[in-house]
Parts: sequence; C-alpha cells; structure tokens
Amino acid sequence: MNINFELYRVFCVVAECKNITRAAEQLHISQPAISKSIKSLEEQLGGTLFVRTKRGVFLTEEGKEFYHYLKQAMEYIHNAEHKFNDLIHLETGSIRIGISTTLTKQLLLPILEKFHDQYPNINIEITTDPSFELCKKLRNGLLDLTIFNLPVSNADDIEITPIFTVHDVFVVGKKYQSLATKKISIEELCSSYPLILQTPGSTLRNFFDDFCKKNHISFSSAMSLSSYTLVLEFSKIGFGVGFATKEFIKKELDNKELFIVPTTTSIPERQIGMAVSKHQLPNFATRKFIDIILNK
Repeated sequence: MNINFELYRVFCVVAECKNITRAAEQLHISQPAISKSIKSLEEQLGGTLFVRTKRGVFLTEEGKEFYHYLKQAMEYIHNAEHKFNDLIHLETGSIRIGISTTLTKQLLLPILEKFHDQYPNINIEITTDPSFELCKKLRNGLLDLTIFNLPVSNADDIEITPIFTVHDVFVVGKKYQSLATKKISIEELCSSYPLILQTPGSTLRNFFDDFCKKNHISFSSAMSLSSYTLVLEFSKIGFGVGFATKEFIKKELDNKELFIVPTTTSIPERQIGMAVSKHQLPNFATRKFIDIILNK
C-alpha cells in the first residue's frame, strides 16, 4: 500500500478539528479538497473513517483505532524533523575522534577549543590508540574521524587528507648543549651519543628506524620509552639525545629547556593526516569539524 503522506496529514487534522471547515482553514486548502482527500484515503484503505453529521464529522470505531496509531507516527515524524533540524544546525550531535595522545595535546586541543566555542552542544568523544588500531575502528564504524601520522598501510578503504607538515629533529638538554653549537653528522650522533627514542612500533620510532635503514646508519638506543613526553623529559635532564618533532616543542625551545642539534644531513619532513571511511557519509558535526581543520 503506497498512500500519499499528505492524505494522512489531512486525516489527522480533520480528526482533531471534527469539522471540515475548520480543518480547511488550518490547512489553508478548500473544503472540497479536504473532502476529496478523505474520500481518497477511505477508498485506498478500504473502509470508512468518518461519520458525517450536521454537527460535524466524527471518527468511526475503525477510524479511532487508525487515528491512535497514525497520531503516534505523525509525532515521530515531527520529532524526526526537529531532530534533523537540530543536527544540521549543530544544536545537537556528536563526533567520535581517534588520535594519539601526543597529537591530542599538540594539534587537536586548539582546534577543539575553536569548535566548542562555536558549537558547545556537540558531544566530543576522544579515543587514543596507535594508528593501526584507529584505522581498524574507523573501518568498523566505531569512529567518525581519525588523525594520525602518515603514512599508514592498508588504507584503500579510508579517505586520507594531509593536514599538517612536521619536521623531526634531534634535541638535547643543557648537559649536551654544546652539540647545538655546530653541525654534526647523524652517523656520528647515533654512534657516539646515547639516544632516547620511543619504543618500536610508534610512528615516530618507525620513521626514525626507516630513515636509518635507508641511509645505512646503525645505532643502539640507550633508552626506549613508551611515551613521547618521557622522551622530552629524559632529554631535558641529560640522559642523552632525544628524537622529537620540532613543531611540538616550541615551548621547550623558547624556555631553553631543549636545544636542537643541527645535522649535516636533513631529515625528511612528515605529514599528519585525517581520515574518514569511504563507506559512510560523515555526519553534520564531523563535516563542520573537518571544515575547521582545513581552514585553521
């Protein structure tokens, strides 16, 4: 049965008004059009909905039962329209973002602050995991958006957009500050000084390992730490030479807690990207958040 929704709307108004004239005034259509709509609906349903009297129109027993269910359906539709309107105007909604702890602090927080100022009613859920786990959750529909270090493998089913360029550098604290006064080869740095690196498997460590492998540089890490923040802290207090991202240590450089070690060979720049699934359309809140990222 494929009945025009407008016929249902006319039926409900007539049932509530109990009068064709008042229903016509409320709907801003003619009385004959009302009567024609009711007749058409009764014919398609195969039964009588109203009893016509001089005092107005009244629902039959079947009509009362039909109205009971249809009124609930109309309320659901009305609520759905309001909900949709709230969503597109970002009066409600949610975003599930996957990102590393380091990028949350260094990159995401300023963007979140701007977004929250404009759309305070949007619920924001943050998940921090390694990049491969974030991609898995994005594919499974558990995240709306992920932000991670590039490149990532097996990304055919996600749409990746580079959003930020970063530069990795060697850093030292005051104990090794003399290393910051002249250029040194990376080979000498890795062979003659204790290195402080993140544990294998992290994006920054993988990038460092790949760079050394391509350039035939050998090293033995004096300290391997799970946290990027710990790499910075141990570098500050003189445990060795840390490997860090220049854009994320501006405060430490300005305060002269860390110093960049200039090298004779430059380290290639990296990209940070965001990704959404190719198999589902981002919701309104996610799309607005993406706009803010791209126009930051």
